[in-house]
Amino acid sequence: MKSSRYDVVGIGNAIVDVIARAEDDFLVRHGMHKGGMALIDEPRAQAIYAAMGPATEISGGSGANTIVGAASLGARAAFIGKVKDDELGRAFAHDIRAAGVAFDTKPAADGPSTARCYIMVTPDGERTMNTFLGAAQNLTPADIADDLIASSAITYLEGYLWDPPQAKEAFRKAAKIAHGAARLVALTLSDAFCVGRYRAEFVELIRGGTVDIVFANESELRSLYETADFDTGVSALRQDARLAVVTRSEKGCVVVSKDAVAAVPAAPIERLVDATGAGDLFAAGFLVGHSRGKDHRTSALLGALVAAEAIQHLGARPQTPLNALAEENGFKL
Repeated sequence: MKSSRYDVVGIGNAIVDVIARAEDDFLVRHGMHKGGMALIDEPRAQAIYAAMGPATEISGGSGANTIVGAASLGARAAFIGKVKDDELGRAFAHDIRAAGVAFDTKPAADGPSTARCYIMVTPDGERTMNTFLGAAQNLTPADIADDLIASSAITYLEGYLWDPPQAKEAFRKAAKIAHGAARLVALTLSDAFCVGRYRAEFVELIRGGTVDIVFANESELRSLYETADFDTGVSALRQDARLAVVTRSEKGCVVVSKDAVAAVPAAPIERLVDATGAGDLFAAGFLVGHSRGKDHRTSALLGALVAAEAIQHLGARPQTPLNALAEENGFKL
């Protein structure tokens, strides 16, 4: 891989996570689909916030979590995402820069407030998300810095970006710039309901070569190919994708390429606290390994290790330096 200024640049929704514990009956009472992500408007956001229990505010967003994880592993990392110049927006910018990530997207002076995601964590560690996209949905092609994309080894795109039309165009612009500079483009499918909304477009992005690396979990894979059978979905993905990784929670993951389908185990944990960000941090580990020339299995094992760190505490951002954790477990990055 040719030299680059950054190992990975992420493009995603700049969101502040508001996390609270909740019982399953709370989800039912408020019409939430357990384990999913629903887009909500501001009145719904205010109603949920009023009803939920004590909450913790942590800067988040799926793509941003991945990029923070990559930086914690020692990668040179950057992020593109839109916030408003308000209290939450300033908190997001501070937090991501403090994590060692370059973040230079100009904040919006007017329009909707900074995005926030209300995350309900049930006793089994599952997270149910309600997202008010706010300013994040106003990311436009003008926010994509050509030189930043061209000088990054991998551009990582968040599937949730496919919801706002202007962000979709920003996504396409970034992929075109990256490929024009002989760089790689990665995509996370983000959520099974998101896949359901844009199934045909996602399949075309993968099949047509707009993306080189695909991240999905089991439910997203099944939604993508409209099958209840995991192996059928994997076979279809193998036909369409250059390289893909499908995470399977405690079962680990499978790395899917034209050459092979390889199962890689999950890393052991002491206690599942909060599954928020498991996939985000897995992607961080895999991308850093891949950008450093590691083989697919080693990259997947690194992803599993940092995902295990994420799910043993509340919130998706690392609570221990991931580069030290990797070194302790024998990874040479």
